[in-house]
Amino acid sequence: MSTPSFVRRFRFWGILTVVSVYVLILVGGVVRSTGSGMGCPDWPKCFGSWIPPTHISQLPANYKEIYTAQRVAKNKKLATRLEQMGFKQVAGDIFAHPTQYIETDFNPVKTWIEYVNRLVGALIGVFVFGTAVFALPYWQRDKVVFWLAFGSFLLTGVQGWLGSLVVSTNLLPIMVTIHMGLALLIVAMLLYAVDRSQHSAAVDVDAVRPVAGLTMVLGVAVLLTFVQIVLGTQVREQIDLIAAAANYVGRAGWVEQLGNIFKFHRSFSVVLLLLNGYLAYRLYSLPSRRLHGLATAILVLIGGEILAGVVLAYLAFPAAVQPVHLTLATLLFGAQFLAVVAYRRATKLRRQVATPAVVA
Repeated sequence: MSTPSFVRRFRFWGILTVVSVYVLILVGGVVRSTGSGMGCPDWPKCFGSWIPPTHISQLPANYKEIYTAQRVAKNKKLATRLEQMGFKQVAGDIFAHPTQYIETDFNPVKTWIEYVNRLVGALIGVFVFGTAVFALPYWQRDKVVFWLAFGSFLLTGVQGWLGSLVVSTNLLPIMVTIHMGLALLIVAMLLYAVDRSQHSAAVDVDAVRPVAGLTMVLGVAVLLTFVQIVLGTQVREQIDLIAAAANYVGRAGWVEQLGNIFKFHRSFSVVLLLLNGYLAYRLYSLPSRRLHGLATAILVLIGGEILAGVVLAYLAFPAAVQPVHLTLATLLFGAQFLAVVAYRRATKLRRQVATPAVVA
């Protein structure tokens, strides 16, 4: 039986969107590693224009004061809203953070790196919208798929708004962390939507007998990877402050200036290695080619992630490795999440086809 055309369209568009989100995460890592996060001091325009300047002569003499004042005014409105909502601590942090009043020097390379990041983000918005449109046939067939796609579209809009706050707050740590966390949520929703759309169309699924405790191990692995990524964003914030103070030179001495959160992040990777090794072992023991493939992906990604971390810590934080480190972590999160979905589907199928004697 051939796969319906609407399923193929949704699968193609959904996979394209997921891949583009990962590309954006990689590009975002390049932005951070090159210190280009404030390459455009305003949003959605860049230095007040849809096409960024290429030379400082195109800007007014007091451009730094102009855009700093704009950011502060925007942040005051944000802080007022947060206080009204009861988030007084967060509102206070916006103005207590040392980067709040830093004036950004124009650098054409950093400006265009950040601008490309925004263009990729806008393109992804189009892809997510297309995914939601191609999910319309599922309204009658599987509403979960439709709502996942539509919810991803709405959250992408929120993500764009958060991106503007990241800029206006001059990369405030909590804003960067929330921005990263929401990106992972969008990835998970899109992955599940695409996966569910395929298997609701009778794609091959290997039935496996449930293994005691494996669901919990899978859930813990996903959760701890998420925590590790959040910790990584905090380490990244420390590195940004150190790098800015050192004018992005003397990388060999940066690691010595990092605090306890870096040491915990580094040590926690050992826990993740052991947990994912055990998880892969359990998945390999099941008669499912898909779970075997995901187990292999998890091992490759956790190995690559730790290797990249070692290179960063002991080889003076090479800028080219920083975005790779982040992207591998988010890919690991995606592989683990798909493993959860695949295992639950395979065990559900086993229960459906099992005879009462087998169940007993």
